[in-house]
Amino acid sequence: MQKIKLKIKKLLPEAKLPTYGSEYAAGADLYALSEHAVRIGANETAIVHTGLAAEIPEGYVGLIYARSGLATKKGLAPANKVGVIDSDYRGEIRVALHNHSKYEQSIEPYERIAQLVIAPYIAAEYEEAEELSETVRGEGGFGSTGK
Repeated sequence: MQKIKLKIKKLLPEAKLPTYGSEYAAGADLYALSEHAVRIGANETAIVHTGLAAEIPEGYVGLIYARSGLATKKGLAPANKVGVIDSDYRGEIRVALHNHSKYEQSIEPYERIAQLVIAPYIAAEYEEAEELSETVRGEGGFGSTGK
């Protein structure tokens, strides 16, 4: 397994560095940084602080995904589905958590709120074209390949 060095800056001394839950976990857990529980009403969104900033290497991106336990037990998941941290961003990593449940939920201080995956990406050079190559699928869209 390839590993890269990722510089993390604690913006506050009490911030907790991301941790992996197991040897082969793809995502590192991000922790809430707050003095008190963050309450999120039913069908509402709250910004949860981590107190961390990162220096993601050029050619990589930080992707913030839901934690399956938080999503299934509390109905909480990132509001934007997948957060994107570009390599030139140096501000605080914050997670917009949306409460999909019918009940108010809370995030306790230092609770695991999301997972951070560092992934390489390929930047495209977009080129306008008059025509695109033909495929069997063609313009079939949503649900066009299933029954």
